[in-house]
Amino acid sequence: MDSSKSIDTSISIVTKLDLDEEGKNVEQKLCRGMIGSLLYLTSSRPDIVFSVSLCARFQANPKGSHLKAVKRILIYLKGTQNLRLWYPRGYNFDLVGYDGADYAGFHADRKSTPGTTHFLGYCLVSWEIKKQNSVALSTVQAEYVVATSCCAQLLWII
Repeated sequence: MDSSKSIDTSISIVTKLDLDEEGKNVEQKLCRGMIGSLLYLTSSRPDIVFSVSLCARFQANPKGSHLKAVKRILIYLKGTQNLRLWYPRGYNFDLVGYDGADYAGFHADRKSTPGTTHFLGYCLVSWEIKKQNSVALSTVQAEYVVATSCCAQLLWII
């Protein structure tokens, strides 16, 4: 990992992680430890939240493809050590929320993965990415569920 080149994204846009039942088994303790460390980092690095949560879904039975995705996140972090959240003084502080969902984006169970972000002015103050508990029957339903969650979070912040 020390000699690896840095990369621009924490997960490739063509990466579709699934159960990979025919893949090579890897040591669970090692993979879980790496994912746990990455989960700890998500509190200060919102850019890796989605990719880490995607890898965490497979920690019960990790395969070689899952470990490869975790290592890619670590290589990305190595190249972006100076990337930080910054909260400047004297800016407009309007509270704004954004949301979005990928309809049936998780191929194993066809559940959507919505995400929300909340800004106070130009400053990120809250974010969440969580797989929905139920299967959405349409993109409208997936967006409605995440919009409800976004509004609830905004009301909690106020």
